[in-house]
Amino acid sequence: MKNNNVILAFSGGLDTTFCAIYLKNELNLNVHAVTVDTGGFTNEEKEKLEQHAEALGVSSFEIIDAKPAYYEKVIKYLVFANVLKNNTYPLSVSAERIIQALAIADYAKLMGAENIAHGSTGAGNDQVRFDMAFQILTPEANIITPIRDLKLSRQQEIDYLKKHGVNMNFEKAIYSINKGIWGNSVGGKETLTSHLSLPEQAWPTPITKTQPEKLKLGFVKGELKEVNGISYSDPLKAIEALNQIASPFAIGRDIHVGDTIIGIKGRVGFEAAVALLIIKAHHALEKHVLTKWQLYWKDQLALWYGNWLHEGQYLDPAMRDMEAFFENTQQNVTGEVFITLMPYRFVIDGIQSEHDLMNDAFGAYGEMNKSFTGDDVKGFTKIFGNQTAIYYKVNQLQNQLILDKND
Repeated sequence: MKNNNVILAFSGGLDTTFCAIYLKNELNLNVHAVTVDTGGFTNEEKEKLEQHAEALGVSSFEIIDAKPAYYEKVIKYLVFANVLKNNTYPLSVSAERIIQALAIADYAKLMGAENIAHGSTGAGNDQVRFDMAFQILTPEANIITPIRDLKLSRQQEIDYLKKHGVNMNFEKAIYSINKGIWGNSVGGKETLTSHLSLPEQAWPTPITKTQPEKLKLGFVKGELKEVNGISYSDPLKAIEALNQIASPFAIGRDIHVGDTIIGIKGRVGFEAAVALLIIKAHHALEKHVLTKWQLYWKDQLALWYGNWLHEGQYLDPAMRDMEAFFENTQQNVTGEVFITLMPYRFVIDGIQSEHDLMNDAFGAYGEMNKSFTGDDVKGFTKIFGNQTAIYYKVNQLQNQLILDKND
């Protein structure tokens, strides 16, 4: 492709719609719009997206199915590591942005494109995630970011598009909504404050279930393979089935407050029923089948892994090292988790696993021990606390010597 062609990472929302028109009309570029499907589109939505792109006058439109890559390269490890940024956010957007950036870079290389564009603003994380992937994988490409460069507000984008006769739902565009298989995000005027919550109409998925339901999830070596007794060879299918069951409860709604890559604090609303259920169920199973130190080191490395992924550093080779560790910990994470679903929340009822270390053959906590004696505990306790006892004895003696000297 020649210099007058540009690959545009296209979602069909306000920002990328603006980019399509601006790149074509103001920069005289042939716009090749590419949507990377990470699980946020129905077939009907894909058709409407293609129609929307064509109505904008793009030179070509392409949808890349990145769901399998998204699961194998990212989601699987988010589950293995139980990643929740700030103990809250399952990286619903940041995780998929990585895969989208990689897919766009691969497509640009395939097409020989010398220009790549994305619709990130100058005040968010996505600009870093996209730029970093493009700079590493397509260093020869020119990166164009109209909204960031022009410092546009959403209202200015809307005014520009109306001026150019673009027909879209501008009322809906008041909220920035991103849909994906690992959750949906919502940004609007409320999330620009520190105290306002999002109104009900801002959430993409309305609540339609109000009566409690029982749910059973089955894991095989850390991967979700069964939902309510139905087995799935493809974990993606299991995730999609779980989403149909859980999302109508409006489970997983929250507003995340965190530190952005560029150093400012940011707020974003999200709904992630599937991600929260899988991570919490998986973690409950792990607490039964892993040892104390396996759980400890997983927690330490997961904190680093999740933050580094969130900040766009997926290509760092240290990430592959962490993934190898997480995968190795999953050898015995097989079993079933029982859950009760309710409006806006859920309860983990319990687990069943042949690898459950809470095994009454060795004792029942608080009731009876079967693998050691009281004398064993006395000796163990004396040795276990020996260094601390020495510390207090030495320092009490030292303090007494100081008092005697002062006297």
